[in-house]
Amino acid sequence: MFKVYVLHSPVFDKIYIGYTSDLNARLLAHNQLAKKGWTIKFRPWVLIHSEDFNTKSEALRREKALKSAKGRQFIRSLLKQ
Repeated sequence: MFKVYVLHSPVFDKIYIGYTSDLNARLLAHNQLAKKGWTIKFRPWVLIHSEDFNTKSEALRREKALKSAKGRQFIRSLLKQ
């Protein structure tokens, strides 16, 4: 099982979109464990959306869709709610 997830940094108003097979471990890495990478600059991160997929290829396809202009519109609409 794979998850596509969307994180939001309320302090910096940044969005991060990714996929993983272990969401809890990934959130911990984004918020505490990681020592380098783009996401460490914009902590703390809040999970605002996730979707489940049976295969990695399905998850990658959805991640790519969310990173498109329409996908980012969808994500911003979630934040307005």
